[in-house]
Amino acid sequence: MVNAIHPKKLLLSKWTAVRPLSRDKHFLVSKVILPEPPATRVDAVEIEAVRSKAVRRIDWRELRDDTVWRQGWV
Repeated sequence: MVNAIHPKKLLLSKWTAVRPLSRDKHFLVSKVILPEPPATRVDAVEIEAVRSKAVRRIDWRELRDDTVWRQGWV
């Protein structure tokens, strides 16, 4: 199954890692990385861990894989 999400609705969306990443499980999309030129598609987002505030950059399409991410805080 695929998480259905549109790239324009990513900012501030909430995600749960199926397997915790460095003891962090809940994340918030804190930044959408806009490509150059802006007319092209969004490639990456920054997700921020709720617990540790650690920030990591990932390809936004990874969030569509429900074996890795669940939409919302589960």
